[in-house]
Amino acid sequence: MDVPPVVAAQAGADAIGDDLRLDETTVTLLLVRLPDLAAQTVRAITEEVPAYRAAFAGPLGATITSAVEVALRGFLRLASQPVADPTVDGRTRTPALDGAYDLGRVEARGGRTMDALLAAYRAGTREAWREFSRTALETGVSARGMARFAELVFAYIDGLSAASAAGHADELAISGRVRERYLGLLGLGTLTGEPADRLEKQAERAGWRPPATLSVIVLPGGQAAGAMAALDGRTLRIDDELPDLTEDEQSELSVLLVADAAGGRRPAVLRALAGLDAHVGPARPWTQARVSYLRALRARRWGLGGPGDPCDTDEHLPALVVTADAEALADLQARALAPLAGLRPTTAHRLTETLRAWLLHQGRREDVAAALHVHPQTVRYRLGQLREHFGSRWDDPAEVAALTVALVVPPAGDAGPDDTEPEPEVPRTRKRPPI
Repeated sequence: MDVPPVVAAQAGADAIGDDLRLDETTVTLLLVRLPDLAAQTVRAITEEVPAYRAAFAGPLGATITSAVEVALRGFLRLASQPVADPTVDGRTRTPALDGAYDLGRVEARGGRTMDALLAAYRAGTREAWREFSRTALETGVSARGMARFAELVFAYIDGLSAASAAGHADELAISGRVRERYLGLLGLGTLTGEPADRLEKQAERAGWRPPATLSVIVLPGGQAAGAMAALDGRTLRIDDELPDLTEDEQSELSVLLVADAAGGRRPAVLRALAGLDAHVGPARPWTQARVSYLRALRARRWGLGGPGDPCDTDEHLPALVVTADAEALADLQARALAPLAGLRPTTAHRLTETLRAWLLHQGRREDVAAALHVHPQTVRYRLGQLREHFGSRWDDPAEVAALTVALVVPPAGDAGPDDTEPEPEVPRTRKRPPI
């Protein structure tokens, strides 16, 4: 254990010359009174610092009482004999300072603040100085000696306080890193689908209060920090060793697990993700978050949702259903669109997108034209081509059902518009002027 340098303690030792060092009579009398002084100091602390009343009642009470006595005994040793070299590698190393450092760590683990510990030091110092000064007067220490004695007492206590503060800070830092690691293991456990009882133990160890549900968000790693700042404080972030990812996805993506993003709370989560390339899985009981993760991941891979807009997978259930078996979907699309297989890719694309819009808009020609950004007469022309290619299948309910399912999402590898193959100009019917 490395205790930070405590300059005050050494300065106090150096401040006492041979003529001011406590004599053997004073030190002997103080050592005799030391157990009672330690008990009085503890009582003063419990009376003046409420945070320590319960602590002294339990097993910690004996530890702190022992630390008080070690500190007082260490001071008397420092005040009664020369200290040739109280440092090791430039760091003050004494039992009292080691004990103060350990006490700071213990207090951090117990959830008490450094303010409470410093208040305890102040209360204990006042009590100790009363007894020290009274005994020094009894043994005839001079006024000058008393002044230097006081300097040493308070310099020594400053050194103990500094050591405790260092221990307290170190323990908080270590605890924070350990808890962060536990939270990371918990998050990975939910994504890999570990058993519920094991997840519950991990949550308890991490000091994490489980929500009713978790929703998984898959998004680029560079956007994760901004999203975290706007989400529930219980949100878990996982960046490394994510399951079920390709090598490229592993280096690109992060995952957030958001508490209770269901019902009326879900719109707020989506608003917090505005402008991000995020895919949000469904809310599931927190021990079943893997379901949410896999759905969000699949939605991302299929390109569902718009660019720069969060994709709520709850709004894309039909597409997610038909893409659950990618090979079966490809087979269905190939079979359902077989009548168009022999056409040029651009022509097949135009007719396929027209057929898809026709099915989704239930045959309303004006709506189909608006969706495709073409004239209604163009829609009419394309539908004529479709009827010609599909023949009797166009009126078969089973075929219509297959086409509807097949075209919920655009076929993979569908050719986009190609200006090198313009669509024939469609003659437009002129309305007869009224008589």
